[in-house]
Amino acid sequence: MDLNKKNMKNIMLLIVFAVLFYIGVQKINSVAAGIVFIWHLVFPFILGGAIAFILNVPMHALENRLFGRLKEKGKAKKIARPASLILSILLVIVIIWIVLVVLIPEIGSTIVSLSRQIELAIPRMQKWFTDNFQANPLIEDQINSWFNSLEVNWDQIIQTGIDFLRNGAGNVLGTTFNVAVTLINSVMNFVIGFVFACYILLQKEKLSVQIRKALYAFLPAKAVRQVLKVASLSYKTFSSFVTGQCLEAVILGTMFFVVMSILQFPYALLVGVVIACTALIPIFGAFIGCVVGAFLILVVNPMRAVAFVILFLVLQQIEGNLIYPHVVGNSVGLPSIWVLMAVTVGGNLMGVVGMLVFIPLTSILYALFRQTVHKRLKERKIHDI
Repeated sequence: MDLNKKNMKNIMLLIVFAVLFYIGVQKINSVAAGIVFIWHLVFPFILGGAIAFILNVPMHALENRLFGRLKEKGKAKKIARPASLILSILLVIVIIWIVLVVLIPEIGSTIVSLSRQIELAIPRMQKWFTDNFQANPLIEDQINSWFNSLEVNWDQIIQTGIDFLRNGAGNVLGTTFNVAVTLINSVMNFVIGFVFACYILLQKEKLSVQIRKALYAFLPAKAVRQVLKVASLSYKTFSSFVTGQCLEAVILGTMFFVVMSILQFPYALLVGVVIACTALIPIFGAFIGCVVGAFLILVVNPMRAVAFVILFLVLQQIEGNLIYPHVVGNSVGLPSIWVLMAVTVGGNLMGVVGMLVFIPLTSILYALFRQTVHKRLKERKIHDI
């Protein structure tokens, strides 16, 4: 091999990489601690980037539709961006407020109703067991003793409270302090991330130019063009996914609310809101809403709960086969089978967050791979496949 300047540089870089890799393997615990430390430092800014991306979807639409014609004028151009940002934040706050206003009172009344139903159900269950097992005194005695054990023993409760104050108060205080510190850190991270997100959204064109300059300064032009191409594709895919997923959730929740109201199911509004919220989790989220809705209706009327499950299966088939693939699958340019695979793999690796992230990520990889395949086929002059 010719030991010219370029080859010597590559050899030196390879040696440095090998040495750093060896040191990293030997000091794996220190490296892991350093990674965790760096993650805690940059987490508020990553959170801010995520908030900025989500807020940019409604802000971009509002800026184009409300201020599109006025942006050419000087004063309107200056207020278009801040006004769109403020309206987007207010929109998110209003949506969260509506969900809380609907959910909290309904959940409170449901808990009260559930406690009453359980209180009334225990004597009925005891009478049913007694009537059906009179021929077997042993079973009857065991059932009666089990139901009697459900009574409240105040002496035992008071003694448990005294033991808790003696032995567990210190642990509780320590745990409370840790929870308070964690809560304060979470609030501070959110505040820093939110301020950072607002700065990104207000200065996104300027930041884009600065990033382009930095890329062209340190990378080859061909590599920069490829990075910018992938970044543009990622932005379009993620924004389309967020829009499509929210639209699909609203459609599904509205379907349940309308049909349940027509059929006079209890908790129609609450179940509709719960299913709309859980439907933000791709494909499997609606089933979580089904479990919650069936449980709520079961407290009021068990037969209605069975009918609700049947109704859910019907509406889920309509939504899964007609609405979701067309609304979300087409919005991210991903066939339905790959949507299912992305949700399954993402859920197994990262839980709910993985379900939300892996669909657009898979869509980006799918689009890049498809472009590469078409390019290779064109180079080989293969057109009849």
